Amino acid sequence: MKKLFVFLLLFSASLSFAQKETVPNAAEDICPILVGETIPAGNLKNVEGENLGIRKLIKKQKTVLVFYRGNWCPYCNLQLNGLQEIEKDIHDLGFQVLAISADKPEKLKESAEDGEFRYQLLSDAKMEYARKLGIAYQLDDKAQKRYRAFGVKLDEQSGEKHYQLPAPAVFVLNTEGEIQFSYINPNYKVRLAPEILLAVLKATE
Repeated sequence: MKKLFVFLLLFSASLSFAQKETVPNAAEDICPILVGETIPAGNLKNVEGENLGIRKLIKKQKTVLVFYRGNWCPYCNLQLNGLQEIEKDIHDLGFQVLAISADKPEKLKESAEDGEFRYQLLSDAKMEYARKLGIAYQLDDKAQKRYRAFGVKLDEQSGEKHYQLPAPAVFVLNTEGEIQFSYINPNYKVRLAPEILLAVLKATE
């Protein structure tokens, strides 16, 4: 009986681990972390390639955590520019902006220089943190070919061969990492409007 209990315990643990490691094949099938939960610990890289602990970053200040696909995505660039326009308002409300993508640090640096962003861009090139938050999805062969036809080489953007992307997402966090608001849309063409984000931040003061 004891051996059976140990087996079931190990089986349950392995099943739970497998579920966390499973990446869906479509953005519509993601299972993201929920409002009220605390974001997990994890390391990301800045534009200089330095490792930064996400928990340590958000301890400093309430945070708007933004996941975008990469600097090759026109919808992402529109979103980043929109954040730049309201960044002072966000800061005045007591929040910082951290924007995370699957781009490797070198690509982040290009984005930062081109956009002259005042907020911090971070790299999750291996997509480890996006998977922890349940917002990563896998591109199938057909999608990969379609992206390449448009000149988008995801392996060069991230420096990795996983061919995964994050569903665009916005999380509003307190300094303990608790999610107070989230907006996650599998349709990458639809992003949270800047004025709505500001209204959310005012409501969470």
